[in-house]
Amino acid sequence: MLKLGGRIREARNFSPEADRLLLRLTDQSHRPTPLRSQEAFLVRGTQEPPIGFQSYIAFDADLLGNVPGDVPCAVLPDDFNYLGHGDIVRLQPGRKEIRVLFRHGSRHNSFLTTEQCNNYCLMCSQPPKDVDDAWLADEIADAIPLIDPETPSFGITGGEPTLLGDRFLRILRRSKSYLPRTSVHVLSNGRRFSDPAFARAYADIGHPDLMVGIPIYSDHSTRHDYVVQAAGAFDETILGILNLKRMKQKVEVRVVLHKQTFWSCPDYVDTFALSGTSL
Repeated sequence: MLKLGGRIREARNFSPEADRLLLRLTDQSHRPTPLRSQEAFLVRGTQEPPIGFQSYIAFDADLLGNVPGDVPCAVLPDDFNYLGHGDIVRLQPGRKEIRVLFRHGSRHNSFLTTEQCNNYCLMCSQPPKDVDDAWLADEIADAIPLIDPETPSFGITGGEPTLLGDRFLRILRRSKSYLPRTSVHVLSNGRRFSDPAFARAYADIGHPDLMVGIPIYSDHSTRHDYVVQAAGAFDETILGILNLKRMKQKVEVRVVLHKQTFWSCPDYVDTFALSGTSL
């Protein structure tokens, strides 16, 4: 299993104000000069580090010997040796921490936007937290321009992403602007879309390949509300789906099978996903 976060061995020459740095990595020495100032170069083997990069990262401190003394550098443990061209990391030099946000070679990238949620599902593996983590959405919005525009797809998840309001919509707008050919899938409980104004703001973004996946745990409101531990959630979810479809948005309804019953796919659903879980 790949390690996505941990401690770094050494950080040198980073600005004291550099609390969180988003770095796009590359191991390609012939990058155009304008891109070098935005990227961190991965120094490997006996290769002479090319000049002009924003910072340099190695897995052996000795390999940084030819890097100018005032250029920011970091030494990572071997656990992160899988990192390569196009990957995006968050580096916190002062705390000597690293987090991998995006892997260029993976087809299963998802961004965690928040740990807040207005449901409290019985089976949730990541129960909601009452924390101010809005910086996560800001970080994702800043990472979008660094992603390879040929990326086929990525996901947006939580918590409940729509609780972020304008910050959530900003991520989608940036995705449309910088990654117009990239499919975006949002996992949501759908309740916020019961507000027609919010559903309209979402639709008005006009992303060419955007879909929201919304789970429904029963065709009985009381059973669904019990599973998600929120009174009135079923009605808001269904109204949210209807609002989105009135505005011609793509919706994937995720239905859990209960005692081998089958909830037929209504006309307003674009994609229908089934789970064999019994509740």
